[in-house]
Amino acid sequence: LKDKIFQPFFTTKPAGSGTGLGLSLSYDIIQVYNGTIQLESNPGKGSQFLIKIPIGK
Repeated sequence: LKDKIFQPFFTTKPAGSGTGLGLSLSYDIIQVYNGTIQLESNPGKGSQFLIKIPIGK
């Protein structure tokens, strides 16, 4: 899942329950600002995202 999670339209939800665009759009916006997003996942417990965006000059 980790290699697909930021791809457009990827979802683990049933059909009709979301578009699968949220993480893809977030990733693109973070990239525009030269940032990074990292996923840490513990199966059965949850996931955590770390977003870093550099401070502008």
